[in-house]
Amino acid sequence: MIEIIPAIDLIDGKCVRLSQGDYAQKIVYNENPVEVAKMFADAGIRRLHLVDLDGAKAHHIVNHRVLEKITGSTGLIVDFGGGLKSDDDLRIAFECGATMVTGGSIAVKDPSVFSSWITRYGADKIILGADVKDEKIAVGGWLETTELDLLPFIQKYMEQGINKVICTDISKDGMLQGTSTDLYKKILAAQPALYLIASGGVSSIRDVEELHEALIPAVIIGKAIYEGKIKLKELTRFIIHN
Repeated sequence: MIEIIPAIDLIDGKCVRLSQGDYAQKIVYNENPVEVAKMFADAGIRRLHLVDLDGAKAHHIVNHRVLEKITGSTGLIVDFGGGLKSDDDLRIAFECGATMVTGGSIAVKDPSVFSSWITRYGADKIILGADVKDEKIAVGGWLETTELDLLPFIQKYMEQGINKVICTDISKDGMLQGTSTDLYKKILAAQPALYLIASGGVSSIRDVEELHEALIPAVIIGKAIYEGKIKLKELTRFIIHN
């Protein structure tokens, strides 16, 4: 059964969504992300993907107080990402209640640091963020596409113990145009033991069903929930099995 993971993206402490990572295409959905997190928890959701977009821009953790309020007032298992670049950033994130952290650009730009986090905290605490365009890894808030191929990139870190990967197809993210199911199938065919978390493009409950039928372990859903394309009650049949 596919795990449902709603996303809350933070700018100025508010719940927002971007389209394809473009800060100029920001929509504020709620001034109080803690209320949103409580709504998810009340619906039976157990996991939350919390992204510090201010932190991603600043290259260090910014919205840790919001993280602390969410983990302090809900029972949600929170994975936290966005701008985590130093050991101090991780310390703050874990102290503020994150169960897991996600590292994306750092795994490309400073692999020795990311590898040290896997060693220090263990693979259960560290998620690899693999943002991808045309099967090439993208970094820096998606402004830069690298020459790194997706599958070898994942393989490299799985050899170091990583077992959870969030893969976001940046051409799909925030566009409500459907998911890259074929890409996710390809990843799992290469790495069947991977706990792959699909991200980007979910536009309807049918997209979730398609990923479930493809045996994708988990999916992050953002804009589709905020814009009413998917109602939380539609997700109930997936949530109750998690």
